Amino acid sequence: MYPQYTNDKTLVKCHPSARQLHIAEMEFYAFLCFNMNTFTDREWGDGRESPTLFNPTEYNPRQWIEAIASAGMKGVILVCKHHDGFCIWPSVYTEHCVRNSPFQNGQGDVVRDVADACREKGLEFGVYLSPWDMNAPMYGQGEAYDDYFCHQLTELLTNYGDVFSVWFDGACGEGPNGKVQVYDWERYYALIRKLQPNACISISGPDVRWCGNEAGDTRESEWSVLPTGFDTPEEVAAKSQQTDDTAFREKKIGDMERDLGSRSFLEGAKGLVWRPAETDTSIRPGWFYHAYEDDKVRSTETLLDIWYRTVGGNSTLLLNIPPDRRGLLHETDVQRLRELGEYIRDTFAVNLAEQAEITADSDDGYHTAENLRTDSYDSYYKPFDGTNTAELTFRWNSPHKLSCIRIKEYIPMSQRVESYVIEARQPGGNWATIASGTTIGYQKLERVDVCTNAVRIRITDARVCPILSFAGIY
Repeated sequence: MYPQYTNDKTLVKCHPSARQLHIAEMEFYAFLCFNMNTFTDREWGDGRESPTLFNPTEYNPRQWIEAIASAGMKGVILVCKHHDGFCIWPSVYTEHCVRNSPFQNGQGDVVRDVADACREKGLEFGVYLSPWDMNAPMYGQGEAYDDYFCHQLTELLTNYGDVFSVWFDGACGEGPNGKVQVYDWERYYALIRKLQPNACISISGPDVRWCGNEAGDTRESEWSVLPTGFDTPEEVAAKSQQTDDTAFREKKIGDMERDLGSRSFLEGAKGLVWRPAETDTSIRPGWFYHAYEDDKVRSTETLLDIWYRTVGGNSTLLLNIPPDRRGLLHETDVQRLRELGEYIRDTFAVNLAEQAEITADSDDGYHTAENLRTDSYDSYYKPFDGTNTAELTFRWNSPHKLSCIRIKEYIPMSQRVESYVIEARQPGGNWATIASGTTIGYQKLERVDVCTNAVRIRITDARVCPILSFAGIY
């Protein structure tokens, strides 16, 4: 039995905000780790680095964005300040920034250049600002540091146009006074909502959560509908989770939790919240550029596997591509991105579902299976009320060789499907299972290898009446 609150009326109220829906549709975007660590050959600095070290010799952010776009990514999140506190824009609130570097004679602004290059190419722009600043003397002093952090956040959110994502990690340490800074997250969130109301706040934030690892691993069942709080602290501990007075917090350390939203996990929870997953990983072993990793760039096949499992597993994919000391993306990284994009474009160039005869075992009389031909939230397919299953059949006059099946739920009315089966008709007329799974959510991609003249998608269980927005066959 479901917990009491997961009835139809309650569940359909748990759906994405406009900003969450938008970032889900972006699917695949880039992280650019380019900062002081690039020039010190480190992953974490200490805040004592000289600004004179920051000096790319062939700096060309348009090259970065061209390569990123070639992979089919739709946006960029730039590391504007890492934990060492060095700002790659001329912040008026610190001397530890590009203004005191030889880069463009102290007149440079990497944030400006990347934001402009993104918009020239039609990509969206986002910012990463580390809450930990090892260079700031007021770090660890409470409100004084919060003031400083909000000043810099304001610079980034008012001087560079629209921002689709403000990305925080939870890095924290002691300040010069030996005290740990307690971040005023609610103040930061309120400032972002005021200055950039359409921006998602990720990962230490309410809009998008971390998948739980940096390796590109994914869950078999990824839920965007999560519980908010539990009845007792003992129940929270039993689930190996944390909670506070405002919202459910996914555990940020240790092994990735495999279950965040199943029926059993929801038992004892007080409510539901929409908090989708983002998978962040790097094209290289490290996050910043290191020449000794030039022969360790992930293969196209590995990147493609990660893309299918994340973008095709109800998660967005944030792929890091670090510029080198020249201020360029390395040639190997550029090649991998181009190959990845070419494969994806070739695979999904022709949707065979558009040519198929589509039938359903039932519909509600208004939202028929014909609506599945259009990849849009303007329409959807819905079986009759009261059922938690559906069967959809796609037929062609002649067999086609298939490589991928795409299914999307109509998430403006929440995430509902708990299990599905995909079948292909055999030459003798029998049906054979070619894929099966649990959750769908925003999107599920199933890689297949079959030649057939008919495909059947069966939703075998759903929490309430399943609603689908799109089905594609390639």
